[in-house]
Amino acid sequence: MKNRRLTEIIKRLEDHFGSNVRKSARKKKNLLDVLIAVKLSQNTTDRTSHKAYLNLKRRFAKWEDLINAPLQEIKKEIKVCGMAESKSRDIKAMLREMKKNYGKLTLNHLRRLSDDEIYEELLGYKGIGTKTIACLIAFGLERPAFPVDTHVHRVMNRMGIVNTTTPEKTFDVSNELIPVESKTTFHLNLIKFGRSVCKAPAPLCGECCVYDLCNFGQKQYYKDRNKGKIKENNFIILENI
Repeated sequence: MKNRRLTEIIKRLEDHFGSNVRKSARKKKNLLDVLIAVKLSQNTTDRTSHKAYLNLKRRFAKWEDLINAPLQEIKKEIKVCGMAESKSRDIKAMLREMKKNYGKLTLNHLRRLSDDEIYEELLGYKGIGTKTIACLIAFGLERPAFPVDTHVHRVMNRMGIVNTTTPEKTFDVSNELIPVESKTTFHLNLIKFGRSVCKAPAPLCGECCVYDLCNFGQKQYYKDRNKGKIKENNFIILENI
């Protein structure tokens, strides 16, 4: 029964938000581009992090140039997305370590590795966790993966798909739970759903396309209380890199 419910939830969200993961127009995406975009998107909106990403790309002809740039210059370009101090420091340190380890700044060797090998290698870098790596696998390598951010963690627990206490635990459970062919699309649709309908402080339960499948104990209360219209917020930075 639980698997049938999950299948129906996946289907309804696909019907509402779409089922096609946007593929790169190029043959291969630059994996460092994707990785840096993920780092910039932490604790901010996708639109502001995308602005910061474009600022960096305009300011630095290649990522090697960022390694030797003063932190103030990097901070100036990414201040729009917040946490500029820590993000500029972390990105610079990460690129410096990768250059030292690989001799040149490229992650193309990851294309030859299995997903497990990629996790093992990249978890060795400070500030790179399972969510970041899953994003790289899903949007850089375009393999099936299910990254778990705060929206995904909140919505899956609120609906009763999982019962976990942290995004990391949700990721572990979801890896076996979500069908391989649905992982990336379901990830994207849960983010869009969490932003526009299943919001953190005041979910719009009366507008929910999976209301009857949701186990949220307060859904009737919020259905009666919140009558606001849905404001779609579907811009995903990693679909635009």
